[in-house]
Amino acid sequence: MRAIQGALIVSSSIQIILGYSQLWGIFSRFFSPLGMAPVVALLGFGLFERGFPVVGRCVEVGLPMLILFVVLSQYLKNVQIREIPILERFSLFICIALVWAYAQILTSGGAYNHSTEVTQINCRTDRANLISSAPWIKIPYPLQWGAPTFSAGQSFGMVSAVLVSLIESTASYSAAARLASATPPPAHILSRGIGWQGIGILLCGLFGTGTGSTVSVENVGLLGSTRIGSRRVIQICAGFMIFFSMLGKFGALFASIPFTIFAAVYCVLFGLVAAVGLSFLQFTNMNSMRNLFIVGVSIFLGLSVPEYFFRYSMAAQRGPAHTKAGWFNDYINTIFSSPPTVGLMVAVFLDNTLEVKDAGRDRGMPWWVPFRSFKGDSRNEEFYSLPFNLNRFFPPS
Repeated sequence: MRAIQGALIVSSSIQIILGYSQLWGIFSRFFSPLGMAPVVALLGFGLFERGFPVVGRCVEVGLPMLILFVVLSQYLKNVQIREIPILERFSLFICIALVWAYAQILTSGGAYNHSTEVTQINCRTDRANLISSAPWIKIPYPLQWGAPTFSAGQSFGMVSAVLVSLIESTASYSAAARLASATPPPAHILSRGIGWQGIGILLCGLFGTGTGSTVSVENVGLLGSTRIGSRRVIQICAGFMIFFSMLGKFGALFASIPFTIFAAVYCVLFGLVAAVGLSFLQFTNMNSMRNLFIVGVSIFLGLSVPEYFFRYSMAAQRGPAHTKAGWFNDYINTIFSSPPTVGLMVAVFLDNTLEVKDAGRDRGMPWWVPFRSFKGDSRNEEFYSLPFNLNRFFPPS
């Protein structure tokens, strides 16, 4: 844990520097609707293994959840109570509560008493006595595992994970903006988000969480499902999460929900994110063979290359990169196991090198360019100004 803490603290500097120095914003000028379409699409498509393959591990719980969520959130979304679209806004909570209760009935009724261990892990709601073993109150504090230790090899390995997080977060920002009917994030705003995310990783290292901080893809998809894009909602939710994180029993209660239920939800939410990526193609000329080549190759390699790394690792118990330099192995194996990262490298490279001279309109640049600066669109003030009048201290550039 102390080594992980040190690696997180060191690697967080990458996002902090790239964010607050505006370097990532400058690099984002190489992006276009054509280049970003495969990256955002792969953000959803690349997580297909967390969808129905997991639902199939406990189909009697996962499949009802999938069907119920689709019915309530789509077919019955216009049902209103006092002019409030209850089912559209709260379908996820309603479905999880109903199917969770159903899973509890199956568990209490002994449906899995004689099932295989794999089935019990994926279906039961009383795994490993989570609730009984969790403390009532546990307040986290910095360096709770002791002083962090620093190793160059481990830090370099963690840097690769931070770079992957940076790219996936960039795609998530674009998807969230589209689903919230906002303008694409200007370069300054994009860098600001990456910088704050780096601070989040730094705090993760100081508090010894064992993991870093990144954008939640499922929350981006949930934004599209509920049509709630208010930042005030996120601020309130963050307050609840900070408060309830200190109540161990509360966290253990939700940890007892079979992951199959969430996998069923992912089938919808990740699909929404992937569709948002494909929606960027409406601003490009898809009658162009150049564009067809870039989109097709980048999506295919974005799925195929990580699949190769995954299958190789499963068979050989190590990644394809296995030199004597462990940090280099971690770097390569992590980078090329991320579909959005592979997709970005291929799409952005091809988009900026292949017949680029006369392809501006085909790439969708006339639509994209005005949004690169904060003052390029008057709506940016509404969408991206800091809350509580903090723009006085951090004015947009």
